[in-house]
Amino acid sequence: MTVGPRPDLDEIVGAHDEERPARKLSERWERALWIVGAGVALLVLKQVFLPFDQGNQYYLVIFLGVTLPLVFLSYRPRGRRTKDKDDPGPIDWALTAVTFLVALYPLFTGFDDFLDRQGQLSTLDVVAGTVLLLLILEATRRTTGLILPIICLVFLGYAYYGGYLPQSWEISHAGMNFDEIISALYDPSNGFFGTPLDVAATYIVLFTIYGAVLANSGAGAFFVDFSFAIFRKSRTAPGRTTALSGFLLGTVSGSGTATTVTLGAITWPILQKAGYPKENAGGLLAASGIGAILSPPTLGAAAFIIAEYLETSYLTVLLWAIVPTLLYYLGIVFAVEADARRFGAHAVDVDTPKAWAVLAKGGYHFASLAIIVVFLALDIPPFSAVVYASGVAALFSLATKLFGEDKRAAVIAWLKEIVDSLAEGVRGALPVIAVCAAAGVITSVITKTGLGQVLANALVGAANSLSDNPTVVLAFTVVFSATAVCVLGLAVPVTASFIISWVVIGPALITLGVAKAETAMFIFYYAVLSEVTPPTALAAVAASAITGGAVLKTMWQTWKYTLPAFLVPLAFVLTDNGSALLLQRPFLDVLWVVLVSAVGVAALAVVTTGWLIGPARMPERILCVPAALLLLYLQPLSIAIGVGFVVAAVIVHLLFRHKDKEINRA
Repeated sequence: MTVGPRPDLDEIVGAHDEERPARKLSERWERALWIVGAGVALLVLKQVFLPFDQGNQYYLVIFLGVTLPLVFLSYRPRGRRTKDKDDPGPIDWALTAVTFLVALYPLFTGFDDFLDRQGQLSTLDVVAGTVLLLLILEATRRTTGLILPIICLVFLGYAYYGGYLPQSWEISHAGMNFDEIISALYDPSNGFFGTPLDVAATYIVLFTIYGAVLANSGAGAFFVDFSFAIFRKSRTAPGRTTALSGFLLGTVSGSGTATTVTLGAITWPILQKAGYPKENAGGLLAASGIGAILSPPTLGAAAFIIAEYLETSYLTVLLWAIVPTLLYYLGIVFAVEADARRFGAHAVDVDTPKAWAVLAKGGYHFASLAIIVVFLALDIPPFSAVVYASGVAALFSLATKLFGEDKRAAVIAWLKEIVDSLAEGVRGALPVIAVCAAAGVITSVITKTGLGQVLANALVGAANSLSDNPTVVLAFTVVFSATAVCVLGLAVPVTASFIISWVVIGPALITLGVAKAETAMFIFYYAVLSEVTPPTALAAVAASAITGGAVLKTMWQTWKYTLPAFLVPLAFVLTDNGSALLLQRPFLDVLWVVLVSAVGVAALAVVTTGWLIGPARMPERILCVPAALLLLYLQPLSIAIGVGFVVAAVIVHLLFRHKDKEINRA
């Protein structure tokens, strides 16, 4: 399939992703880090099948000790490359050595003795913990920017100076001296080695390796080719293909921006030929790319943390995500159908074989995805399931290579592909590892000071000040919470945004009677959607770099495509029936709730696209606003009124169309 020249994807991702670009190392250092990365991957695999006898925290200390130093070798002190030579300098090597020493300090001094000193650290313990804290903040700055380290410092300042605040202030606390702060950061349930790092060291790294195996075996190209082959030649085919490709590419990329850029390089020439304006095409690319993070079976890093926080299986989280993901892409499809008609898009000939031929050649790429789900259903731990799935994907890749004439060369190429995948998987996870370690700093402070419950009470109190009706209080709290998560997500990556929001906003919703599952998924979806929220919307900025469209207009077009997704999570938490969207009700309940929600999404699409059966005027669009809101408040009375608004909108629309036809005849 020929689609024209590809732009420099790495450069665009590096410029616009929430994670900063890695160095472009010389061949010698690239090979060295390649070997180290593959070695770390083998350590992670060893922990899956032969865990350390000393326990999980022992492994986490080793994991942080061998991964955090790689950040200083892989990421430069400043965000952009300033010279041709981009290898680590003396300062980077010094930081690498110090990081290795202080991260593994608990092992060097005797791990059991170190555990016995918890709560009463020695002076050397405090010094080592302080240096490790500073190095984690610097690693986070290098990989994601300044905002998250600054937030960490603010929380640390609050932990230290909170005792000096007036006691009448609700946020005041007894205060923590510096030794107590460092001791809290070494706490195995929070801090450096808490749940976020635990998830990064197990689920996230292994799924990143799996994505690398799929990508190196050609799965990404297959998914795009398959999408083109399915829709073939029609005026809506380019838009539909973009949406489906984004969904499928989510299995090989954990980054919404990276998926957007990869997708754009392939599909933008097709969208351009079909007549899509630059900004609309960019909005579609960004919406489809971000949707990949929401899509089973891999989801984003925060989904693994949900499973750990709620002490449930990852398969359960995948099931919760199915219907919201379908509604998300349904909103995009409605917008695609409307846009194809509004812009007068036309069919584009794409040189792609028939769908069955593409499937016959590369359909085995779906096998490993199915294996993950099947193994999870058999109660096999997710970190084991993904290793088996990676093995299956690797074996299929070997089988396809052996069809060539030179078997020896095929095996050598395959072995290199596997080692590449191991190294790429570990290096691709470095930013998430740094973020998870830094997020542990924030959760530790919140837990030790009780700030989370104080802020949650303040959130509920703000809603109570507006009304004393429980339903209204919940509605205002939900709106305030959604806004807070989106605003936080403008500044920090999705994983950190979820972790912080869970310990601050989660208790507020749970206090008002919202179940933990609905609360977690609500926060997760808004943390992800913050990536398409103006004025940052990094995925939209990256898409505009691909299409050449105006950045701000592309952001608003992205928001148009994703608006239904901003409202659907509200349905999770506003009524008990919202749990059906997470497949937590009987089948018939799930069926009617999904159908009603789909109509609500369609009503929102009319509002954002200005299209119903034909061009929708302002009266129809205005009527569809309360229709969508009422339909997504999943109660019988509100649904009945919402349906009434939809019927009214359709009647008004048909009357206008009839009137226009009569005028045209005259």
